[in-house]
Amino acid sequence: MSENLAADATATSRSLSDHRVLIPLSLFALYVIWGSTYLGIRFALESYPPFLLAGIRFLGAGVALYGFLRWRGLAAPTPRQWGNATFTGLLLLGMGNGLVCFAEERVSSGIAAVAVASMPLFAALFTGMYGQWPSRRESVGLVIGFVGVIVLNLGSSLSGSRLGALALLTAAACWAFGSAWSRGRDMPKGPMNTAAQMLTASIALLAFGFISGEHLPSHPATRATLAVIYLGVFGSIIAFSAYLYVLKHARPALATSYAYVNPPVAVLLGILVAGEHLGPYDLLGMAIILGGLVVITMAKQKRQVASTASA
Repeated sequence: MSENLAADATATSRSLSDHRVLIPLSLFALYVIWGSTYLGIRFALESYPPFLLAGIRFLGAGVALYGFLRWRGLAAPTPRQWGNATFTGLLLLGMGNGLVCFAEERVSSGIAAVAVASMPLFAALFTGMYGQWPSRRESVGLVIGFVGVIVLNLGSSLSGSRLGALALLTAAACWAFGSAWSRGRDMPKGPMNTAAQMLTASIALLAFGFISGEHLPSHPATRATLAVIYLGVFGSIIAFSAYLYVLKHARPALATSYAYVNPPVAVLLGILVAGEHLGPYDLLGMAIILGGLVVITMAKQKRQVASTASA
């Protein structure tokens, strides 16, 4: 009996030790890798057109992840799950990521990351469509965040490209609506959901790219091709796996904290590596948007604590 207890204690200690190491490493991957994908998109666009770029990225990552999961014995999605994953993937990856690639032909990678940071603001609104309207404090955060979006659009970076600004805000709204719509749906389980979304979205992106007249480069630059590989392997597979690990073994608020860190990381990398510049309106807009997100997150945590206490 004592030997079994000792073995259980050792296993628990080892598990806690693993989490202490793996959770910080996973968070580092989320903060740095997902923050760097905006710069990776910019480099890839040097040779690849936007929608074919996104399609190639998700096709390669989707095939690799789906094949690995099936090899590990995970069941294939049912027809209904394929349908739900297709609709969600079109919104999140097709419209969301595809329009970000399209916008980055017109605006800097740092500005793109800051604009996409408005996604949780749209998400808070769309969840109201399914009976979860924002509380008073969450509404205050929404107002603050959308003021930041307005300030950001007053800056020279986005005001000089209205089409780029519209594409980024549409991308954020599509990602938010897709996230809200998919809740409670019959989706594929675990990472198979991601694989299915990447596969179906890649088909739509490639089809739209070719129909709209895009062409694959005959002699792509080495840096651009390496950026595509980086986006597929690190951005789409490794970072998402890290996200799932943190989501499973830590508080949800910690897993979603990347939303606050990615924009500053993207801005810093854009300045240091690509020589991008941000004006005062850009920096002020980023600060206001992040402030609004902090207010919304704190309000949600307080609501969850109150719900748990009253249950």
